[in-house]
Amino acid sequence: MTGLEIEISDLMVTFGEQVVLDGLNLTVAAGESVAVMGPSGSGKTSLLNCVMGTHSPQEGDVRIGAWSMSGLSPSERTALRRGQMGLVFQNADLLPELSVGENVAITRIFDGQPRKRALEAAELCLAEVGLASLRDQEVHKLSGGEAQRVALARSLCREEIGLMIADEPTASLDRANADMIADLLLERARSRGATVLLATHDPAVAERCDRTVQLQLVARQPTK
Repeated sequence: MTGLEIEISDLMVTFGEQVVLDGLNLTVAAGESVAVMGPSGSGKTSLLNCVMGTHSPQEGDVRIGAWSMSGLSPSERTALRRGQMGLVFQNADLLPELSVGENVAITRIFDGQPRKRALEAAELCLAEVGLASLRDQEVHKLSGGEAQRVALARSLCREEIGLMIADEPTASLDRANADMIADLLLERARSRGATVLLATHDPAVAERCDRTVQLQLVARQPTK
C-alpha cells in the first residue's frame, strides 16, 4: 500500500468567538511522518479531526490522496476513515467486555468478515506489536503500555492502511513505554509505506518523525 498524501489549504477552524486554526497550509508527502507540536489550544487535535473528516472547517479544504474531504458525504468520510486510516489516541478505549484479540478484530467483524478470519488477522497484528501471546487476555489485566500497544494493533488491522493518525498516543505513558510506542507506531507505519500525522507535546516522540510542524495560538476572533 502506498501512503496517502495530505494537502491542507487555507484551513480555518473556529469555536464560538475563538479562532483555533487561521489559514493553515500544510502538505505531507506520501510515506512521510510529520509531528505536530504546539501549546494546548493551538489546534493540534482540531487539525487531526479535519484530516480524519470528523470535523468540518469553517474555511479551507483537506485532501487525502485523491479525495477532498469537503466534497465527501459523512458516510463517504466514514468509509475512507475506516478503510484507509489507522487511528491511535491518548486513551486506548478498549472494550472491557471483549478479549484483547476481539478488540483488535472488532472493525473487521463489524465490516462483515467471518469471525475466524478477523481473529486470525488480529493475531498477526498483535504479533507486530509483540503481544500475540495476550490474544485471549482480558483487557482490564493489561498495563498502560500493553493497552496502547493493543490500540496500535487495532489501528493496523486493515489490509489497506495509507495514513496513520495519532493524537497524543504516548501522553499517558512513562518514558520507557512512550519511547516504545512511538518506535512501534513509526516502524509499523513505515513498513507498510503509510503516511503518519502525529500530534504530541513530547519532543522525544517528535524527533522520531521525518519533520516537525509547530502550531501557535491564534490571537484574533472570527470576522463577523
